[in-house]
Amino acid sequence: MSATTTFKSSISGLEFPKREKVLGISIRSSIVALIKNEHPNFDKDSSIAKSELNIYREKYISQFLKSEAGELSVLHKKIIKSLSEDKSFVSKVEDEIDNRTFGQKVADGVADFGGSWKFIILFFIFILVWIASNVFLLLNKGFDPYPFILLNLILSCLAALQAPVIMMSQNRQEEKDRERAKKDYMINLKSELEIRMLDEKLDHLIMHQQQELIEIQKVQIEMMNDILERIKK
Repeated sequence: MSATTTFKSSISGLEFPKREKVLGISIRSSIVALIKNEHPNFDKDSSIAKSELNIYREKYISQFLKSEAGELSVLHKKIIKSLSEDKSFVSKVEDEIDNRTFGQKVADGVADFGGSWKFIILFFIFILVWIASNVFLLLNKGFDPYPFILLNLILSCLAALQAPVIMMSQNRQEEKDRERAKKDYMINLKSELEIRMLDEKLDHLIMHQQQELIEIQKVQIEMMNDILERIKK
């Protein structure tokens, strides 16, 4: 690369394309302070590459999260990694939450059916048919005469089995709610951090545009001075 298309980073001494150049004056003061901790000679006239700036942005975000949460958790590390890789959590939320085992799916299905009007109506019809068949058809001399001891045994067994299955489903639902809440927190935190980074990028863009306008004005002033000198002659 020629010298006109590259520049040398003030912190690493490496050459980068000129389009990657970022002046110190356009960088947020908090990140400049972070850079100065490692490179004391860095000032507003120094320049670094965008890729190098992104490294310090990630360090700044890590320090921000540490100051807020005390210590970086696995959750926070995932968020920082997703920021650097530009990955989204939204598409993964429902897939990860619905990653159920066969037993959990059976428990959810039993709980859904057991808590529906369909189950209540069918079970009520079953009890009526059982009582009617023993009292009226078999004249109370059938397989389960009054007081229907076998029916009571079946009902007791059903209640004993249904209760733990419903509890399993409730525990599964609580687990889903916790997982969903954790994902919501990760999405919200990532959005907050991305807004911070976007704000910084906008500041950099505005400063860069201002510098270009100043350069254009300087060139225009020089041209006007040349024209005035020619007129005087």
